Amino acid sequence: MYPEQLVAPMRTDLTSAGFTELKTADEVINHLEDHEGTTLMVINSVCGCAAGAARPGVKLAVAHSEKKPDNLTTVFAGVDQDAVAKAREYTLPYPPSSPSVALFKDGELIHFVERHHIEGRSAQMIAEHLLDVFDEYC
Repeated sequence: MYPEQLVAPMRTDLTSAGFTELKTADEVINHLEDHEGTTLMVINSVCGCAAGAARPGVKLAVAHSEKKPDNLTTVFAGVDQDAVAKAREYTLPYPPSSPSVALFKDGELIHFVERHHIEGRSAQMIAEHLLDVFDEYC
């Protein structure tokens, strides 16, 4: 588990852009079971591809899309272990992957971006992909 002082700026990177942190399994369950519409969930990470592509790409997409998810959420891999484990149950059949990005509609997974789709890609490429996803599903 990573120390909080290390991950605090990485948390703030998303929460300052309007994402709600889900830190417990119950928060993940309650959010996905109680919210109608679309929810974008970022499974955040301390790795370089999270910092260089995933978080900036997600923020770019949300900032520049006319169609946006109804809810923006995040869980943090390696920190909020119970929340991440529960989130990963909702992203089955995909294997655990962080960073990753999931889009849910009425609590059901409708699109998933795995780490291997993030690594080696720019924030702009991630954003462009998500803009297409938002246009289709939001």
